[in-house]
Amino acid sequence: MILVSGATGGIGGELCRLLGDAGVPFRALCRKPSQVETLRRNGMDAAQGDFDRPETLPAAMQGCDTMFLITPPTPEQVRQETGAINAAKRVGVGRIVKISASDSNVRSPVPWARSHALIDHHLRGSGIGWTILKPTAFMQNFLWFKNPIASGFLPQVAGEGSVSWVDTRDVARVAATVLTQEGHEKATYFLTGPETFDMKAAALRLSQVLGRKIRYLDLPTPVFRAILRLTGNSRWMAGGLVAQFNDVVAGHHDIDPTFEIERLTGTPSLDFTAFLRDHRERFTLP
Repeated sequence: MILVSGATGGIGGELCRLLGDAGVPFRALCRKPSQVETLRRNGMDAAQGDFDRPETLPAAMQGCDTMFLITPPTPEQVRQETGAINAAKRVGVGRIVKISASDSNVRSPVPWARSHALIDHHLRGSGIGWTILKPTAFMQNFLWFKNPIASGFLPQVAGEGSVSWVDTRDVARVAATVLTQEGHEKATYFLTGPETFDMKAAALRLSQVLGRKIRYLDLPTPVFRAILRLTGNSRWMAGGLVAQFNDVVAGHHDIDPTFEIERLTGTPSLDFTAFLRDHRERFTLP
């Protein structure tokens, strides 16, 4: 039995769909009772467990020999995920497949990159079998800017920096593969999309797919930070995003495509055009 954390999120939700379609036994881990009830009504095995309350995790983990571990970036991410790893070890979970980040580094100015490096180190030393997936930046992050894009602008602070953007659906496909196959223990996989491009190229592709001109606005950092705060991001998240895009400008995310997704799953990764076509309506004003 596989325990899937983040079951109501993008990657975890897609993973649940893939496992369900394949007839693989799994249990969805949810923080809220209402989420558990909804998934159960849809015929899914689900259990409540809160990473902020580690005492709730052992009951949810009972009967599971494998765990998919993912949490959203927050200041509490290290405490949450190391606590989950420790709880899994106590109840006898034998393997954890963890979502990390391609830029994980204990010296990184990006807070979640630093957090992932610390958690990865803890997992490797935990005595549990492990597989670590390190995706680059997600194409779905462009949806954060769907409203300005719908108005004809792509606001960013990425300069001319390039990124090998990856679709979260491909990350979920890799997770489903390694969770259900042998031979991936103590493996670390870097996951990229099939191409590397900068924001000017992204704006051009948006223009082509949406059928209207989208202009890339390379904003001053204080303006970009203010926009992030005005759109509901916390000070911590806004600072982290600014630091991450500073890394993009410095070329730290310009990773050559690894093609690991195709090697592991047998199917090529989705390109940016496919992502935009599948989400075209999200970039259109009502």
